[in-house]
Amino acid sequence: MGKAILTKKILLHTVLLIGVLVSIFPFYWLVVMSTNQTSAIFAFPPRLTFGGYFMTNFHHVLDNTNFIRALFNTIFIAVLSTTLQLFFNSLTGFTFAKFKFPGSQVLFYVMIGTMMIPGQMLLVPQFMVIKSFSWVGSYKALIVPGIASAFGIFWIRQYALAIHNELLESARIDGCSKFGQYWRIALPILRPALAFLAITTFMGTWEDYLWPLIVLTDTSKFTLMLALQQLKSVHTADYSMVMTGTLMATLPLIVIFLVVSRQFIAGIMEGAVKS
Repeated sequence: MGKAILTKKILLHTVLLIGVLVSIFPFYWLVVMSTNQTSAIFAFPPRLTFGGYFMTNFHHVLDNTNFIRALFNTIFIAVLSTTLQLFFNSLTGFTFAKFKFPGSQVLFYVMIGTMMIPGQMLLVPQFMVIKSFSWVGSYKALIVPGIASAFGIFWIRQYALAIHNELLESARIDGCSKFGQYWRIALPILRPALAFLAITTFMGTWEDYLWPLIVLTDTSKFTLMLALQQLKSVHTADYSMVMTGTLMATLPLIVIFLVVSRQFIAGIMEGAVKS
């Protein structure tokens, strides 16, 4: 019996190890490519060891793009968009979960229904709205349309259902307003869900390419994804330089994930529960 259990553990850990290696290999290959020349990338057999050209490629990225400016633009847009989403999604989700008003159920299901619409179908009408406000080419075109999301509201609502009504009733008796119940009672309880939503929203904003490509016209306002596109010429591409730029754009996300990973995992494990 003990030998069978040991065999199962060995098989399980072997499968997990293979899964981990498969998952991290693309990032390892990205690092390898960023430290080599393009000729080494297309060599056969492929080179799987680090080279000595990272600083050369790094300087080429800085010379061919306004990387620092694009990094600042991306951080500004991602932080502001994430902050606004956390506030509006949590406030709306908490309201749907704990307060009933005429048409609340219908409104909630209509909102959920919008999740079934592919985002690409909304690009044209969304652009027309942005154009009517004369926001094309501005940061507002990137930030305002994303201040709330159907998924974020749904996620927070499902988590907020677990908040005991007795807590809110006690706060109301003590003179706490409805917004006070949200701010003082709900937000501390919603921290794991907010951490999960924050990292997914931040990553989605950071990696967005299509919408900034449509609405931005001034190169000084380009995000990292658009700046990296400038590394590719019409006929040729220095893939080692492109991979170096991609690595430079990816590292901040990895650092942020490591900082909030505990709350992120807690949000996955504890979210979507009902009272």
